[in-house]
Amino acid sequence: MANKVKISTSLGDIVVRLYDETPLHRDNFLKLAREGYFDGTLFHRVIRDFMVQGGDPDSRGAAPGKQLGVGGPGYTIPAEILPQCIHKRGALAAARQGDEVNPERRSSGSQFYIVWGQKYKEGQLAQFGKQLKQQAEQQFFNTLVQQHRKEIMEMRKNRDQAGLMELQNDLVAQAYAMSAEHGPYGLTDEQKTAYQTLGGTPHLDGQYTVFGEVEEGLDVVGKIQEQPTGRGDRPVTDVVMKVTVL
Repeated sequence: MANKVKISTSLGDIVVRLYDETPLHRDNFLKLAREGYFDGTLFHRVIRDFMVQGGDPDSRGAAPGKQLGVGGPGYTIPAEILPQCIHKRGALAAARQGDEVNPERRSSGSQFYIVWGQKYKEGQLAQFGKQLKQQAEQQFFNTLVQQHRKEIMEMRKNRDQAGLMELQNDLVAQAYAMSAEHGPYGLTDEQKTAYQTLGGTPHLDGQYTVFGEVEEGLDVVGKIQEQPTGRGDRPVTDVVMKVTVL
């Protein structure tokens, strides 16, 4: 099965390999590319030293100043967040709505971003490992709270502070245990090397689905992320794309 695409722009071509480890995202991206879904759309959101984002169908022929970033095909994709698929420079990842409205971290049906980021020192990366562990503990705790929502509401209604405190302590302990089962959360030596030499955005690891990486044309991504931007981080000069399956 083909798993490479070419993103052609006025600034050059980018060849991306889609990961077989994330088949739902791979197959969806290939399907949309074959349909010409991305053709004529823009890299509508560009943040220097961070990332370039595209895939919004509403960006096709969009008037200057139009707010972009909410368009899509009308569906989302189940998360395929894997510890080995990290946000190194050149990584292709799926955009999504925030945790508060999207706790399952389902991906946008079409919007994607390519990571640029920056290079990190070893001490900074060690701190990210701690943050990932804390994020996992919080996510497990939030899930447990939702499962006990009815019980919690009843205790609040009855002003059972002792019961609430006991339940909270029990859920915290369960969250810690669940987090430990799913760990470790530190970066591997290979991943640390990637962030130290290539660069990237490690604080996004575990939060968004990474489903591919740039194999050719990383310099083109660099040119795009350097474009002057206006309102909504949209490049002042449109960067139009055409995506073809190789």
